Amino acid sequence: MTKNELIEKVAKKSSLTKRAAADAVNSTFDLIRDSLTRGEKVIITGFGTFLIRKRAARRGRNPQTGQTIQIPGKKLPGFTAGKTIKRLIK
Repeated sequence: MTKNELIEKVAKKSSLTKRAAADAVNSTFDLIRDSLTRGEKVIITGFGTFLIRKRAARRGRNPQTGQTIQIPGKKLPGFTAGKTIKRLIK
């Protein structure tokens, strides 16, 4: 499902105009993004949790030269599905 398809379905299901549905969807995504940028978890009960995961620094190997290199650590966004979603997908 694309973002446009999501907006269309939200508009139909909630009897909103497409513009109002687009504003609602975009606002939701913006709020989740802003919270993650601040390092906060976003917990949506019955759906799941958006969070920041930290990847530790590690050693790697350059595949062309075989030389060992140091790969720096970084932060990545992650999502963990809630119990309700997991049960529905089984």
